[in-house]
Amino acid sequence: MAKGIDFSVIAPPAYLEDFVAQEPARAHHVAAQRVLSDAVYRAFFAREAERGAEIIVDNGLFDLGYALPASSLVEAALAVSAREIILPDVMQDGVATLKASEQAAREIRELSGDAFRLCAVLHAADDEEWLRAYDAFVCSGWAGAIALPASRRPDPDGQLCRTRWLATAYLKDRGLIDDLIVYRLLGLGRTGHLELVEQRKHEWISSVDGAAPVILGAMGISLLPEGPYEKPSTPGSRSSARLPRTDST
Repeated sequence: MAKGIDFSVIAPPAYLEDFVAQEPARAHHVAAQRVLSDAVYRAFFAREAERGAEIIVDNGLFDLGYALPASSLVEAALAVSAREIILPDVMQDGVATLKASEQAAREIRELSGDAFRLCAVLHAADDEEWLRAYDAFVCSGWAGAIALPASRRPDPDGQLCRTRWLATAYLKDRGLIDDLIVYRLLGLGRTGHLELVEQRKHEWISSVDGAAPVILGAMGISLLPEGPYEKPSTPGSRSSARLPRTDST
């Protein structure tokens, strides 16, 4: 079980040393496509792994619009001595995510055995599908980690599939946390810095990643402790920095 939430800062390659390096080395969420295409990026995270950091290779979906194939994910994970691979996911679709994750898990295991922990992303169109997807991942035998994506849209109905702090409270209150599973939060979303106040009580959550602190800092926008921030569209190309998964842009 985790004993606190590690924060993985997402930043453009030119700012890795300034904003991403940690002392002591902890957890890093790493973009697979950048590992394969950028030697500086690859070398930085390989060094962090040598220092004891837990490297989690993401599948590329948010940046590229599609997840990289299993062979590329394994190649990237080996290049930076990763411990975990985030499996392909489909936004707001639990059934499609489960199917894509099962196939990728099988292919990754065929290529690398049990070298990597495999992380499933908990997407769903509604709460009934969310609960079914969660149960399927926990019982799958191949998912060693489960990640809950951020949502930036207000959800007055308080759906588990849309309001992450309600989802984690639900899992905890009903005794649904599996001690053999690693739990992660993907992205901060619009109010993630406020959400983390709620999430910190859940010592079983291992990590959260986010680009917002770096992007907003570069724009001179403060993360206000008393309320949500408004994040303008990210300047430049989508590949300039990996933004957290959200349910809206």
